[in-house]
Amino acid sequence: MPKVETFNKEAVIKQATEVFHRKSYSLTSMQDLVDATGLNRSSIYNSFGSKLDLYMVCLKDYQASFKCTVEKVLSNVNSPIQAIEAIFNLNIKNNKVNNNIGCLINNCTSEMANQEVTINNFLNNNHKNMIQLFQELIEKGQQEGSINNNNSSHGYALYLLNAIQGLSISGILMNDYNKLEGIVKTTLSILK
Repeated sequence: MPKVETFNKEAVIKQATEVFHRKSYSLTSMQDLVDATGLNRSSIYNSFGSKLDLYMVCLKDYQASFKCTVEKVLSNVNSPIQAIEAIFNLNIKNNKVNNNIGCLINNCTSEMANQEVTINNFLNNNHKNMIQLFQELIEKGQQEGSINNNNSSHGYALYLLNAIQGLSISGILMNDYNKLEGIVKTTLSILK
């Protein structure tokens, strides 16, 4: 009979995510994960597999949480340009809340994109999803005239993805949130 898990898996994933986010994958030891979650090594291995498997679970959970937050934010805006601005501002807010440690997924891209096939596949899929989101917003804005047609919707989507990733990295070093908001204004001015 399989052993029944006697811990809150969701809480353990959140705790492990915090450690990976704060320390990075390569600097997180199994002992760090044991200390953060309160589980012993064998429980972690039996429940999640390897450290990499747990990291993937954490990345997917982080991604799902961000997607849910974006959907809530987008439900409260009236135009595509406001939606794009809200996504960028969410990035700034997350940096404030997380003590300027950046976005876990962007940090993962910098650290591991070319090192592990499963990570690379996850990151490529995440990029495609972000590009699709931005492209749909750009297309809608171009159709209604709030976003110019100086570039294709796909070209602008790539531009926005690059800009938001840069904003995330800048936010690690820059504690002046007014400057970050200025970067967002300048970025979005290209679309108008």
